[in-house]
Amino acid sequence: METKLTRIAEIAKIRPKERFTSLAHLINEEMIKECHKEMKRKKAPGVDNITKGEYEIRLDDNVNDLINRMKRQAYKPQPVKRVYIPKAGSEKKRPLGIPAYEDKLVQASLAKILNAIYEQDFLECSFGFRPNRSCHDALKVLDKILDKREIRYVVDVDIRGFFDHVDQQWLMKFIEHRIVDANILRIIARFLKAGVIEAGIAYDTPEGTPQGGVISPILGNIYLHYVLDLWFEKKVRKSCRGKSYMVRYADDSVYCFEYEEDAKEFYLKMITRLKTFNLEVAEEKTKIISIKKDSNDDSDGEGGLGVSSFDFLGFTHYEGSSKSGVRRIMRKTSKKKYRASLLRCKEWIKTNRHMATKDFMKKLKIKVLGHCRYYGITDNNATVSNFIDEVKRLIYKWLNRRSQCKSFSWDKFNLFLKKYPLPRAKTYVRIFDPGAGYSYVM
Repeated sequence: METKLTRIAEIAKIRPKERFTSLAHLINEEMIKECHKEMKRKKAPGVDNITKGEYEIRLDDNVNDLINRMKRQAYKPQPVKRVYIPKAGSEKKRPLGIPAYEDKLVQASLAKILNAIYEQDFLECSFGFRPNRSCHDALKVLDKILDKREIRYVVDVDIRGFFDHVDQQWLMKFIEHRIVDANILRIIARFLKAGVIEAGIAYDTPEGTPQGGVISPILGNIYLHYVLDLWFEKKVRKSCRGKSYMVRYADDSVYCFEYEEDAKEFYLKMITRLKTFNLEVAEEKTKIISIKKDSNDDSDGEGGLGVSSFDFLGFTHYEGSSKSGVRRIMRKTSKKKYRASLLRCKEWIKTNRHMATKDFMKKLKIKVLGHCRYYGITDNNATVSNFIDEVKRLIYKWLNRRSQCKSFSWDKFNLFLKKYPLPRAKTYVRIFDPGAGYSYVM
Protein backbone atom coordinates (compact mmCIF):
# COMPACT_ATOMS: atom_id res chain seq x y z
CA MET A 1 0.00 0.00 0.00
CA GLU A 2 2.80 2.43 0.85
CA THR A 3 4.37 1.68 -2.54
CA LYS A 4 1.12 2.52 -4.34
CA LEU A 5 0.72 5.79 -2.41
CA THR A 6 4.35 6.67 -3.13
CA ARG A 7 3.75 6.07 -6.83
CA ILE A 8 0.67 8.32 -6.75
CA ALA A 9 2.74 11.02 -5.05
CA GLU A 10 5.41 10.74 -7.74
CA ILE A 11 2.86 11.09 -10.53
CA ALA A 12 1.22 14.06 -8.78
CA LYS A 13 4.62 15.75 -8.47
CA ILE A 14 5.85 15.32 -12.03
CA ARG A 15 2.42 15.95 -13.58
CA PRO A 16 0.93 18.95 -11.73
CA LYS A 17 -2.11 19.00 -14.04
CA GLU A 18 -2.83 15.26 -13.78
CA ARG A 19 -6.40 14.38 -12.77
CA PHE A 20 -6.65 10.99 -11.08
CA THR A 21 -9.44 8.78 -12.40
CA SER A 22 -8.91 5.56 -10.43
CA LEU A 23 -8.27 5.76 -6.70
CA ALA A 24 -11.17 4.04 -4.94
CA HIS A 25 -9.58 0.60 -5.33
CA LEU A 26 -6.86 1.72 -2.90
CA ILE A 27 -9.40 1.63 -0.06
CA ASN A 28 -9.20 -2.12 0.41
CA GLU A 29 -8.84 -4.59 3.27
CA GLU A 30 -5.13 -3.87 3.63
CA MET A 31 -5.65 -0.10 3.84
CA ILE A 32 -8.54 -0.33 6.32
CA LYS A 33 -6.64 -2.72 8.60
CA GLU A 34 -3.59 -0.47 8.51
CA CYS A 35 -5.75 2.50 9.52
CA HIS A 36 -7.33 0.39 12.27
CA LYS A 37 -3.88 -0.42 13.62
CA GLU A 38 -3.04 3.30 13.74
CA MET A 39 -6.18 4.27 15.67
CA LYS A 40 -5.68 5.11 19.33
CA ARG A 41 -7.41 3.09 21.99
CA LYS A 42 -9.61 4.52 24.75
CA LYS A 43 -11.16 7.08 22.41
CA ALA A 44 -14.81 7.96 22.98
CA PRO A 45 -17.19 6.15 20.59
CA GLY A 46 -19.48 7.91 18.13
CA VAL A 47 -23.18 7.29 17.54
CA ASP A 48 -22.43 3.60 16.85
CA ASN A 49 -21.04 3.14 20.40
CA ILE A 50 -18.27 0.95 18.96
CA THR A 51 -14.69 1.24 20.22
CA LYS A 52 -11.50 0.01 18.62
CA GLY A 53 -11.39 -3.01 20.93
CA GLU A 54 -14.94 -4.04 20.08
CA TYR A 55 -14.40 -3.57 16.34
CA GLU A 56 -11.32 -5.80 16.24
CA ILE A 57 -13.05 -8.75 17.92
CA ARG A 58 -14.47 -9.61 14.48
CA LEU A 59 -11.99 -7.52 12.50
CA ASP A 60 -11.87 -9.59 9.30
CA ASP A 61 -15.67 -9.87 9.07
CA ASN A 62 -16.19 -6.19 9.82
CA VAL A 63 -13.61 -5.05 7.27
CA ASN A 64 -14.93 -7.40 4.56
CA ASP A 65 -18.47 -6.16 5.17
CA LEU A 66 -17.31 -2.53 4.96
CA ILE A 67 -15.40 -3.07 1.70
CA ASN A 68 -18.33 -4.94 0.13
CA ARG A 69 -20.72 -2.09 0.99
CA MET A 70 -18.29 0.42 -0.50
CA LYS A 71 -18.05 -1.59 -3.73
CA ARG A 72 -21.89 -1.69 -3.96
CA GLN A 73 -21.99 2.06 -3.19
CA ALA A 74 -24.14 1.14 -0.18
CA TYR A 75 -21.75 2.63 2.38
CA LYS A 76 -23.12 5.78 4.00
CA PRO A 77 -21.32 7.62 6.81
CA GLN A 78 -23.25 8.01 10.05
CA PRO A 79 -23.90 11.40 11.61
CA VAL A 80 -21.15 12.78 13.82
CA LYS A 81 -21.82 12.75 17.55
CA ARG A 82 -21.43 16.31 18.85
CA VAL A 83 -20.40 16.89 22.45
CA TYR A 84 -19.11 19.96 24.23
CA ILE A 85 -15.95 20.16 26.29
CA PRO A 86 -14.85 22.97 28.62
CA LYS A 87 -12.74 25.67 27.02
CA ALA A 88 -9.79 26.43 29.28
CA GLY A 89 -9.68 30.03 30.45
CA SER A 90 -13.28 30.69 29.43
CA GLU A 91 -16.84 29.91 30.46
CA LYS A 92 -17.55 28.90 26.87
CA LYS A 93 -17.54 25.30 25.72
CA ARG A 94 -15.86 23.96 22.59
CA PRO A 95 -17.87 21.69 20.24
CA LEU A 96 -16.22 18.35 19.56
CA GLY A 97 -17.31 15.92 16.88
CA ILE A 98 -16.89 12.17 17.29
CA PRO A 99 -17.37 10.08 14.11
CA ALA A 100 -18.49 6.46 14.20
CA TYR A 101 -15.54 4.06 14.32
CA GLU A 102 -16.08 2.66 10.84
CA ASP A 103 -16.23 6.21 9.47
CA LYS A 104 -12.92 7.01 11.16
CA LEU A 105 -11.31 4.17 9.22
CA VAL A 106 -12.67 5.32 5.87
CA GLN A 107 -11.73 8.93 6.59
CA ALA A 108 -8.20 7.88 7.53
CA SER A 109 -7.91 5.96 4.24
CA LEU A 110 -9.15 8.97 2.26
CA ALA A 111 -6.74 11.24 4.13
CA LYS A 112 -3.79 9.05 3.09
CA ILE A 113 -4.81 9.26 -0.57
CA LEU A 114 -5.48 13.01 -0.49
CA ASN A 115 -2.19 13.67 1.31
CA ALA A 116 -0.24 11.67 -1.26
CA ILE A 117 -1.63 13.89 -4.03
CA TYR A 118 -1.90 17.31 -2.43
CA GLU A 119 1.42 17.26 -0.58
CA GLN A 120 2.92 17.75 -4.03
CA ASP A 121 0.75 20.84 -4.62
CA PHE A 122 0.78 22.62 -1.26
CA LEU A 123 3.09 25.62 -1.03
CA GLU A 124 6.05 26.18 1.28
CA CYS A 125 4.11 28.78 3.26
CA SER A 126 1.62 26.16 4.54
CA PHE A 127 2.39 24.15 7.69
CA GLY A 128 -0.74 22.96 9.51
CA PHE A 129 -1.40 19.20 9.79
CA ARG A 130 1.18 18.33 7.16
CA PRO A 131 3.81 15.56 7.40
CA ASN A 132 7.14 16.70 8.89
CA ARG A 133 5.91 20.29 9.32
CA SER A 134 5.38 21.41 12.89
CA CYS A 135 4.34 24.60 14.65
CA HIS A 136 8.01 25.17 15.47
CA ASP A 137 8.88 24.94 11.77
CA ALA A 138 6.31 27.64 11.02
CA LEU A 139 7.75 29.82 13.79
CA LYS A 140 11.28 29.42 12.41
CA VAL A 141 10.20 30.49 8.93
CA LEU A 142 8.24 33.43 10.35
CA ASP A 143 11.29 34.49 12.35
CA LYS A 144 13.39 34.41 9.21
CA ILE A 145 10.86 36.63 7.43
CA LEU A 146 10.51 39.12 10.29
CA ASP A 147 14.28 39.29 10.59
CA LYS A 148 14.45 40.84 7.13
CA ARG A 149 15.25 44.53 7.45
CA GLU A 150 12.69 45.58 4.85
CA ILE A 151 9.70 43.81 6.48
CA ARG A 152 7.88 46.39 8.61
CA TYR A 153 4.18 45.47 8.62
CA VAL A 154 2.27 42.38 9.66
CA VAL A 155 -1.38 41.58 8.98
CA ASP A 156 -2.56 39.16 11.67
CA VAL A 157 -5.63 37.37 10.27
CA ASP A 158 -8.30 35.39 12.09
CA ILE A 159 -11.00 33.61 10.04
CA ARG A 160 -14.28 33.32 11.94
CA GLY A 161 -15.36 29.69 12.47
CA PHE A 162 -13.44 28.40 9.46
CA PHE A 163 -14.18 24.67 9.68
CA ASP A 164 -17.88 25.36 10.32
CA HIS A 165 -18.27 27.58 7.25
CA VAL A 166 -16.34 25.87 4.46
CA ASP A 167 -18.47 26.07 1.31
CA GLN A 168 -18.96 22.44 0.32
CA GLN A 169 -19.63 23.15 -3.35
CA TRP A 170 -16.43 25.14 -3.69
CA LEU A 171 -14.51 22.43 -1.81
CA MET A 172 -15.72 19.73 -4.21
CA LYS A 173 -14.74 21.94 -7.18
CA PHE A 174 -11.26 22.35 -5.72
CA ILE A 175 -10.88 18.60 -5.22
CA GLU A 176 -11.99 17.98 -8.81
CA HIS A 177 -8.93 19.90 -10.01
CA ARG A 178 -6.98 16.77 -9.10
CA ILE A 179 -9.48 13.94 -8.60
CA VAL A 180 -12.22 12.83 -11.00
CA ASP A 181 -12.78 9.35 -9.56
CA ALA A 182 -16.57 9.40 -9.10
CA ASN A 183 -16.43 6.89 -6.24
CA ILE A 184 -13.95 8.95 -4.20
CA LEU A 185 -15.89 12.16 -4.85
CA ARG A 186 -19.13 10.47 -3.81
CA ILE A 187 -17.68 9.27 -0.50
CA ILE A 188 -16.26 12.72 0.33
CA ALA A 189 -19.59 14.36 -0.53
CA ARG A 190 -21.41 11.91 1.73
CA PHE A 191 -19.09 12.73 4.62
CA LEU A 192 -19.78 16.43 4.14
CA LYS A 193 -23.55 15.82 4.20
CA ALA A 194 -23.58 13.19 6.97
CA GLY A 195 -24.94 15.61 9.58
CA VAL A 196 -24.49 15.72 13.34
CA ILE A 197 -26.40 14.39 16.31
CA GLU A 198 -26.54 16.53 19.43
CA ALA A 199 -28.50 15.45 22.52
CA GLY A 200 -30.32 12.88 20.38
CA ILE A 201 -31.42 15.40 17.76
CA ALA A 202 -30.15 15.13 14.18
CA TYR A 203 -29.03 18.24 12.30
CA ASP A 204 -28.06 18.66 8.65
CA THR A 205 -24.62 20.01 7.70
CA PRO A 206 -25.12 22.19 4.61
CA GLU A 207 -21.70 23.79 5.17
CA GLY A 208 -18.44 22.99 6.90
CA THR A 209 -16.22 19.91 7.08
CA PRO A 210 -16.76 16.76 9.21
CA GLN A 211 -16.33 17.80 12.84
CA GLY A 212 -13.56 15.94 14.60
CA GLY A 213 -12.93 13.84 11.53
CA VAL A 214 -9.52 12.57 10.49
CA ILE A 215 -10.20 13.96 7.02
CA SER A 216 -11.11 17.47 8.18
CA PRO A 217 -7.54 18.89 8.37
CA ILE A 218 -6.60 17.85 4.82
CA LEU A 219 -9.92 19.13 3.45
CA GLY A 220 -9.32 22.44 5.24
CA ASN A 221 -5.82 22.66 3.76
CA ILE A 222 -7.13 21.97 0.26
CA TYR A 223 -9.74 24.71 0.65
CA LEU A 224 -7.27 27.33 1.90
CA HIS A 225 -4.66 26.26 -0.65
CA TYR A 226 -6.96 27.54 -3.40
CA VAL A 227 -8.66 30.35 -1.48
CA LEU A 228 -5.56 31.94 0.11
CA ASP A 229 -2.21 30.34 -0.67
CA LEU A 230 -2.34 30.34 -4.47
CA TRP A 231 -4.14 33.68 -4.54
CA PHE A 232 -1.47 35.30 -2.37
CA GLU A 233 1.39 33.71 -4.31
CA LYS A 234 0.08 34.33 -7.84
CA LYS A 235 -1.82 37.60 -7.42
CA VAL A 236 -1.06 39.50 -4.22
CA ARG A 237 2.73 39.18 -4.19
CA LYS A 238 2.97 40.22 -7.83
CA SER A 239 0.84 43.32 -7.23
CA CYS A 240 2.76 44.49 -4.14
CA ARG A 241 5.20 47.38 -4.51
CA GLY A 242 7.58 45.79 -1.97
CA LYS A 243 8.35 42.36 -0.61
CA SER A 244 5.59 40.24 0.92
CA TYR A 245 5.33 36.81 2.57
CA MET A 246 2.76 34.65 4.28
CA VAL A 247 2.91 31.84 6.86
CA ARG A 248 -0.18 29.71 7.42
CA TYR A 249 -0.83 26.99 9.99
CA ALA A 250 -4.27 25.53 9.21
CA ASP A 251 -6.66 28.53 9.40
CA ASP A 252 -4.25 30.64 11.44
CA SER A 253 -2.13 32.89 9.21
CA VAL A 254 0.06 36.00 9.20
CA TYR A 255 1.10 38.15 6.26
CA CYS A 256 4.25 40.27 6.20
CA PHE A 257 4.85 43.35 4.06
CA GLU A 258 7.50 45.90 3.34
CA TYR A 259 5.12 48.83 2.78
CA GLU A 260 2.09 50.00 4.73
CA GLU A 261 -0.01 50.62 1.61
CA ASP A 262 0.57 47.00 0.50
CA ALA A 263 -0.60 45.75 3.91
CA LYS A 264 -3.72 47.93 3.92
CA GLU A 265 -4.62 47.08 0.32
CA PHE A 266 -4.17 43.36 1.03
CA TYR A 267 -6.43 43.58 4.09
CA LEU A 268 -9.30 45.06 2.04
CA LYS A 269 -8.81 42.59 -0.80
CA MET A 270 -8.72 39.66 1.61
CA ILE A 271 -12.13 40.56 3.08
CA THR A 272 -13.63 40.45 -0.42
CA ARG A 273 -11.73 37.29 -1.31
CA LEU A 274 -12.94 35.39 1.76
CA LYS A 275 -16.52 36.56 1.27
CA THR A 276 -16.50 34.99 -2.20
CA PHE A 277 -15.85 31.62 -0.59
CA ASN A 278 -18.35 31.91 2.29
CA LEU A 279 -15.75 32.97 4.86
CA GLU A 280 -15.31 36.14 6.87
CA VAL A 281 -12.63 37.84 8.90
CA ALA A 282 -13.07 38.13 12.66
CA GLU A 283 -12.42 41.88 12.63
CA GLU A 284 -11.96 42.11 16.39
CA LYS A 285 -9.03 39.66 16.14
CA THR A 286 -7.55 40.82 12.82
CA LYS A 287 -5.18 43.77 12.77
CA ILE A 288 -2.37 45.50 10.91
CA ILE A 289 0.75 45.91 13.02
CA SER A 290 3.74 48.15 12.49
CA ILE A 291 6.98 46.55 13.65
CA LYS A 292 10.65 47.47 13.86
CA LYS A 293 10.29 51.09 14.92
CA ASP A 294 13.60 52.84 15.50
CA SER A 295 14.40 52.47 19.20
CA ASN A 296 15.08 56.23 19.34
CA ASP A 297 11.67 57.11 17.88
CA ASP A 298 9.01 58.01 20.46
CA SER A 299 6.18 58.43 17.96
CA ASP A 300 3.20 56.12 17.65
CA GLY A 301 4.62 54.45 14.57
CA GLU A 302 4.19 55.04 10.89
CA GLY A 303 0.71 55.70 9.58
CA GLY A 304 -0.64 55.91 13.12
CA LEU A 305 -0.63 52.12 13.40
CA GLY A 306 1.65 52.10 16.41
CA VAL A 307 4.28 49.54 17.35
CA SER A 308 2.54 46.52 18.77
CA SER A 309 2.67 42.75 19.05
CA PHE A 310 0.68 39.88 17.63
CA ASP A 311 -0.14 36.33 18.67
CA PHE A 312 0.55 33.32 16.47
CA LEU A 313 0.57 29.62 17.42
CA GLY A 314 0.36 30.35 21.14
CA PHE A 315 3.17 32.91 21.23
CA THR A 316 3.18 36.68 21.44
CA HIS A 317 5.63 38.11 18.91
CA TYR A 318 7.11 41.45 19.90
CA GLU A 319 10.17 43.59 19.23
CA GLY A 320 12.84 43.45 21.92
CA SER A 321 16.58 43.55 22.50
CA SER A 322 18.81 40.52 22.81
CA LYS A 323 21.50 40.27 25.50
CA SER A 324 23.96 41.76 23.02
CA GLY A 325 21.65 44.73 22.46
CA VAL A 326 20.49 43.72 18.97
CA ARG A 327 16.89 44.71 18.19
CA ARG A 328 14.87 41.81 16.81
CA ILE A 329 11.51 40.05 17.01
CA MET A 330 11.20 37.89 20.12
CA ARG A 331 8.56 35.50 21.43
CA LYS A 332 6.92 34.61 24.72
CA THR A 333 3.92 32.50 25.70
CA SER A 334 0.76 34.46 24.96
CA LYS A 335 -1.26 35.51 28.01
CA LYS A 336 -4.29 33.61 26.76
CA LYS A 337 -2.41 30.31 26.35
CA TYR A 338 -0.49 30.82 29.60
CA ARG A 339 -3.71 31.23 31.59
CA ALA A 340 -5.39 28.34 29.79
CA SER A 341 -2.46 25.97 30.44
CA LEU A 342 -2.34 26.97 34.09
CA LEU A 343 -6.07 26.46 34.47
CA ARG A 344 -5.86 22.98 32.94
CA CYS A 345 -3.09 22.08 35.40
CA LYS A 346 -5.12 23.44 38.29
CA GLU A 347 -8.21 21.42 37.33
CA TRP A 348 -6.14 18.26 36.85
CA ILE A 349 -4.43 18.69 40.23
CA LYS A 350 -7.75 19.30 42.01
CA THR A 351 -9.34 16.27 40.38
CA ASN A 352 -6.42 13.85 40.85
CA ARG A 353 -4.84 14.88 44.16
CA HIS A 354 -6.26 11.73 45.79
CA MET A 355 -3.87 9.58 43.69
CA ALA A 356 -0.83 7.90 45.22
CA THR A 357 1.90 10.53 45.43
CA LYS A 358 4.32 8.69 43.16
CA ASP A 359 1.73 8.25 40.39
CA PHE A 360 0.39 11.78 40.85
CA MET A 361 3.79 13.41 40.41
CA LYS A 362 4.77 11.10 37.55
CA LYS A 363 1.70 12.03 35.50
CA LEU A 364 1.91 15.71 36.40
CA LYS A 365 5.55 15.78 35.38
CA ILE A 366 4.59 14.44 31.94
CA LYS A 367 1.99 17.19 31.54
CA VAL A 368 4.41 19.93 32.59
CA LEU A 369 7.11 18.48 30.33
CA GLY A 370 4.71 18.66 27.38
CA HIS A 371 4.19 22.37 28.07
CA CYS A 372 7.93 22.93 28.39
CA ARG A 373 8.75 21.13 25.16
CA TYR A 374 6.32 23.24 23.16
CA TYR A 375 6.85 26.63 24.80
CA GLY A 376 10.53 26.12 25.58
CA ILE A 377 11.84 28.09 22.62
CA THR A 378 14.39 30.86 22.17
CA ASP A 379 13.68 33.93 24.37
CA ASN A 380 10.91 32.22 26.38
CA ASN A 381 12.76 30.64 29.32
CA ALA A 382 11.56 33.24 31.82
CA THR A 383 7.87 32.71 31.02
CA VAL A 384 8.22 28.91 31.12
CA SER A 385 10.05 29.17 34.44
CA ASN A 386 7.21 31.32 35.83
CA PHE A 387 4.72 28.70 34.66
CA ILE A 388 6.59 25.93 36.49
CA ASP A 389 6.70 28.04 39.66
CA GLU A 390 2.94 28.61 39.43
CA VAL A 391 2.38 24.86 39.07
CA LYS A 392 4.50 24.26 42.18
CA ARG A 393 2.29 26.68 44.13
CA LEU A 394 -0.80 24.83 42.94
CA ILE A 395 0.68 21.50 44.03
CA TYR A 396 1.51 22.95 47.44
CA LYS A 397 -2.00 24.37 47.82
CA TRP A 398 -4.01 21.36 46.75
CA LEU A 399 -1.89 18.59 48.28
CA ASN A 400 -2.23 20.45 51.58
CA ARG A 401 -6.00 20.08 51.23
CA ARG A 402 -5.96 16.31 50.97
CA SER A 403 -6.64 16.04 54.68
CA GLN A 404 -7.70 18.22 57.57
CA CYS A 405 -4.08 18.45 58.63
CA LYS A 406 -1.71 20.56 56.60
CA SER A 407 0.57 18.10 54.80
CA PHE A 408 3.47 20.43 54.03
CA SER A 409 5.38 23.38 55.26
CA TRP A 410 7.45 25.10 52.56
CA ASP A 411 10.60 23.41 53.86
CA LYS A 412 9.00 19.97 53.66
CA PHE A 413 7.54 20.81 50.28
CA ASN A 414 10.98 21.71 48.92
CA LEU A 415 12.28 18.34 50.12
CA PHE A 416 9.26 16.75 48.45
CA LEU A 417 10.19 18.43 45.15
CA LYS A 418 13.73 17.12 45.42
CA LYS A 419 12.32 13.61 45.56
CA TYR A 420 9.75 14.27 42.83
CA PRO A 421 11.29 17.06 40.72
CA LEU A 422 9.42 18.87 37.98
CA PRO A 423 11.13 19.69 34.65
CA ARG A 424 13.29 22.80 34.56
CA ALA A 425 12.86 25.56 32.01
CA LYS A 426 15.28 25.32 29.13
CA THR A 427 15.41 25.98 25.40
CA TYR A 428 14.19 22.85 23.64
CA VAL A 429 13.82 24.52 20.23
CA ARG A 430 16.08 27.19 18.78
CA ILE A 431 13.83 29.52 16.79
CA PHE A 432 16.37 32.25 16.15
CA ASP A 433 18.88 30.41 13.99
CA PRO A 434 20.95 32.64 11.68
CA GLY A 435 22.40 29.60 9.93
CA ALA A 436 19.08 28.05 8.96
CA GLY A 437 18.04 28.32 5.32
CA TYR A 438 14.47 28.37 3.98
CA SER A 439 13.96 28.59 0.22
CA TYR A 440 10.60 30.35 0.59
CA VAL A 441 12.08 33.42 2.29
CA MET A 442 15.26 33.80 0.31
